[in-house]
Amino acid sequence: MMRGGRAVLAAAMMGMAGTPVAGQVLDATYRGTMVCEKLPFTSGQMREAIEVSVSGGAARYTHVVRLRNAAVEATAEQGTGTISAAKIELQGSWKGGSRQYEAKYSGSFVRRSAKLKGTQSWTDGGKTVTRACTGAIKRPFKPFLPRAKKQAAAG
Repeated sequence: MMRGGRAVLAAAMMGMAGTPVAGQVLDATYRGTMVCEKLPFTSGQMREAIEVSVSGGAARYTHVVRLRNAAVEATAEQGTGTISAAKIELQGSWKGGSRQYEAKYSGSFVRRSAKLKGTQSWTDGGKTVTRACTGAIKRPFKPFLPRAKKQAAAG
């Protein structure tokens, strides 16, 4: 009887080993980078910071915009999104001078991070260009997150 129980336990453990661990999406600030393809008016692909704040089922984000090698644009891309189970959907926009774009990113959380993939649809001088972006965000380990304020017990 013991051998049969061990075999079932071993089979269950082996089945779980191949299954990805669903992310635990905690209310926190997730930070990472996005890498976007080259635009006709940039010298190469861009790798910039992104910060996503999650609270409940909602998200708000900012993403650095840099069109030249050294200069960060005065305004960042900003947007909002939703969290549903382990999925994240973000959409936002940016405008600077005659250039602007609409962005959409999505991904899935695994453990404490999410991989993002999406597009930016740019308008520049009457022309539209779409470029692909990929990236990742990660939250700090749970012990390093701010603790929720405990309400004083009525007494």
